[in-house]
Amino acid sequence: MPDFRNERILAASPSQVFAAHSDPVRLARWWGPEGFRNTFQAFEFRKGGKWSFTMHGPDGKDYPNESVFAAIEENARVLIDHVCEPRFKLDILLHPHGTGTRVEWLADFENKTFAKNMESFLLSSNEQNLDRLAAEVGG
Repeated sequence: MPDFRNERILAASPSQVFAAHSDPVRLARWWGPEGFRNTFQAFEFRKGGKWSFTMHGPDGKDYPNESVFAAIEENARVLIDHVCEPRFKLDILLHPHGTGTRVEWLADFENKTFAKNMESFLLSSNEQNLDRLAAEVGG
């Protein structure tokens, strides 16, 4: 059972939503909460591929991230294993929904105490991330 679940219906097709995840230029534009921007050092979009990037916060702080793409199913799923602290798995599922896509965002943290203490912030940040994805895909 994931620690956090966010869901959104987007007016874009699963292939359009998947494309926003698989293109590093596009992903850098929308990934993260409102006000954050990203610099990617590595982006190997394949199973086992490395994703190394720095999130630049609106407060001027930098947040290094190291992840591995644990699973990729074209137009259906991206499973990310965040391998630096805080360690977590993020399962992004894309389901056809009429002419659009239902996006499920499932996060499972290794440190359950951290997850509980950060619950309000993480749920809000996930919603902001989905807002930015919706703007990226026009949905």
